[in-house]
Amino acid sequence: MRLSIVIKNIIINTVCILYTSLFVYAAVSKLLDFENFRVQLGQSPLLSAFAGFIVWIVPLAELFIALLVMSKKWRLIGLFASFSLMIMFTAYIYIILNYSSFIPCSCGGILEKMGWREHLIFNSVFIILAAAGILILAGMMPKTHLISKPAVLASALSITVFFSIGIVAFLFILSEDIIEHRNNFVRRFPGNAVKVGEIDLQFSSYYFAGATKEKIYLGNYTAPLRITAFNSTLQKRDDFKVHLNRIDFPFQSVQVRVLSPNFYLIDGSVPVIYKGLIKDWKASVKWNGSNTFSHYQLMDSINLAFRSNSNTKGESILGSLQFGDKPQVIFNAKLLQKQIDGIFDVDGTLNYDKDLQRLIYIYLYRNEFIVTDKYLNLSYRGKTIDTVNKAHIKVTTVASRQEIKLAAPPLLVNKTSSVFKNLLFVNSALLGKYEPAEMWKDASIIDIYDLNTNFYKGSFYIYHIKNQRLKNFFVLNDNFYGFIGKYMVHYKLNKRLTSAYKNKSQK
Repeated sequence: MRLSIVIKNIIINTVCILYTSLFVYAAVSKLLDFENFRVQLGQSPLLSAFAGFIVWIVPLAELFIALLVMSKKWRLIGLFASFSLMIMFTAYIYIILNYSSFIPCSCGGILEKMGWREHLIFNSVFIILAAAGILILAGMMPKTHLISKPAVLASALSITVFFSIGIVAFLFILSEDIIEHRNNFVRRFPGNAVKVGEIDLQFSSYYFAGATKEKIYLGNYTAPLRITAFNSTLQKRDDFKVHLNRIDFPFQSVQVRVLSPNFYLIDGSVPVIYKGLIKDWKASVKWNGSNTFSHYQLMDSINLAFRSNSNTKGESILGSLQFGDKPQVIFNAKLLQKQIDGIFDVDGTLNYDKDLQRLIYIYLYRNEFIVTDKYLNLSYRGKTIDTVNKAHIKVTTVASRQEIKLAAPPLLVNKTSSVFKNLLFVNSALLGKYEPAEMWKDASIIDIYDLNTNFYKGSFYIYHIKNQRLKNFFVLNDNFYGFIGKYMVHYKLNKRLTSAYKNKSQK
């Protein structure tokens, strides 16, 4: 009988030493590398929304439980707490592996030395050890102690298991809802973009003009009649020259758009639209009107969406032009919402999703984008994940010139954007919570939003070249093409980044 008690004490003491060593080591590792641990929690699909306080709760809880386990008076409570915490860790890993949209990097301590599945086994072993310690210690309690009763002990263990799993499942559901619907500016990186090539264009004046199944077409701001075509891998290049039937217009901002089998040469400041075939690059005037415009997107062969200025106040307004046999211009003055001056504060970029047949206008200086149908009927107003909901700009009037100018550098929120199928890609200008500041010096961040659901889907990095940042970009299927200085880069997007591609419009 004495030998049995000795063995039981050895088992309990061994379990307690193992748990104390584990928790102290894990907690100290997290605290010593606190910033990295906070960043890793921020990328967790389960805990990112709560990273601000969990980053403190976990290591402090581990140290507190280690103290309980070391104390003979509180040892049983400590073992229950250890059992509960390990159940939570295990449930966390199980959800990550089976239900999460992506698997993040590991989070400090011993976990960082193992793979997720190895740690699942490691946790299971420690759960068994804690359960064995609880059973042995409860069996050594006086018969008058409530926990010594088998039914009570079984109930306590069962409640602990269900409570622990329930807490983690609740955090997962709540975090998913917060990140997708009520984001507090915590980014996720579910997949990555892998660079597969780059090409030196010699000049930084190129822009994306359009694409066919075989080719990508680039225009050039400084040589507006020159077109450069590449295959999708940027390995083959062809150059073309546009020929116009008229050149007697006061051109100011000529650009080319390709919409196979046609191409269009457009200058909204004239305004004039040429149309021709890409097989010969000859174009003739299709429309010449009086409504000037900028920031335009072709919706189809005879319809153009654009941003212009109101004749009454000079404020920006969105409109559309049907330049077919019976030209027609329509405006919707309610789409762009004035906060300060109605000009600078509503500045933004315009995109068209041909699969959804939706126009997307994203503001430069606030966390909002507008989605409409091709007739400028509002579908909804979406939010980007940052928290800047009002433009931070200062506007002044130069009376001598009757000009309105920015009085100070504005806070840029959304630099530029692109749309493919139902996904909106935004080059954000702001660093999110728990993100390493070092990455901001080396890369640009692209955020992805699903236009069908108005959900944030994730982010990825595009790295700078020779200290030059991403200037503009476009996306074709899983191909990302970006303009960085005089270079055009080609990245392949991970399937986790493009898995939300759909063709059904939002209901």
